[in-house]
Amino acid sequence: MHKPPPYVHTESRSSGRTELLIIDEADRLKTTGLEQVRDYFDRHHVGVILIGMPGIEKRLARYPRLYSRIGFAHEYRPLTPDELTAVLMRRLPAAAEAADGGIAHATAAATIVRITGGNFRLVDRLLTQIERIQTVNGLDALTPEIVDAAREALLIGH
Repeated sequence: MHKPPPYVHTESRSSGRTELLIIDEADRLKTTGLEQVRDYFDRHHVGVILIGMPGIEKRLARYPRLYSRIGFAHEYRPLTPDELTAVLMRRLPAAAEAADGGIAHATAAATIVRITGGNFRLVDRLLTQIERIQTVNGLDALTPEIVDAAREALLIGH
């Protein structure tokens, strides 16, 4: 009897859930790697998400055996300033009683919007670093100085 590979969870098939194989930077895969992804998809009951740079769908179109299995392509654009502000307010809420009326927090949020340009991956990395700095230093407030320290730690340009 054929034993499934250890990373395939056979009990998931009856759970109503779909296992996902997520491949980041799929645009860097060579032909052999893409063929292995197609073969794996064909032999297992999993969903496959390929994440890559813009134009990856055009490259994949050159591999009809794989391309015929692609359900859709979606391009993620940078967050708009309003979307980014909503993310920031959820992840770094303003202190209820800031001595300056929230000016430092609003300035820091505007700085994050400016330096990330809405790039969600960069926003996430920067916010994680900001949270580390706040935790290590026992700080609750968000200030432009904390944002600058986080930016410098991540080597993000001005």
